[in-house]
Amino acid sequence: MKIYEAIKNDHDIQRNLCDKIVNTSGASTERKKLWEELQKELEVHEVAEERYFYSPLIDTDKMQEDARHGMAEHHEMDELIKELNDTEMSSPHWLATLQKLVAKVKHHLKDEEEDFFKKAKSVYSEEEADSLAKGYEATVDKYRKTWPNSIPGND
Repeated sequence: MKIYEAIKNDHDIQRNLCDKIVNTSGASTERKKLWEELQKELEVHEVAEERYFYSPLIDTDKMQEDARHGMAEHHEMDELIKELNDTEMSSPHWLATLQKLVAKVKHHLKDEEEDFFKKAKSVYSEEEADSLAKGYEATVDKYRKTWPNSIPGND
């Protein structure tokens, strides 16, 4: 498996959770469960993606701007997650902020899948793409098991 496929598999999980959570209401058990799952998936994915996709691209002229853009979007999502965690789940503000997060997530996934992956394929060799996928998947597996404590800054 290549890094692009490993990341895309997680994107599909994120899209599914985003689609489900926007159809919940109030501080329901379903919303709480989906929010925890979505937050976990986004945070775990971010750490692994920055380590195994974006960081190696920072040193390349071809992808440096894209890598920085992708990591900046991660930071924007982190800020929205923090705002959501600091807001009463049953409030209209929570839902409005969630909708902003979902839009940001979907925009970010589209950028990566339709633009960044194509460019990165001209940077990473087949072997590098395989190796990065192995590291990415191992990190995601490890961090999912120990979330939220494994996420840098969550301790």
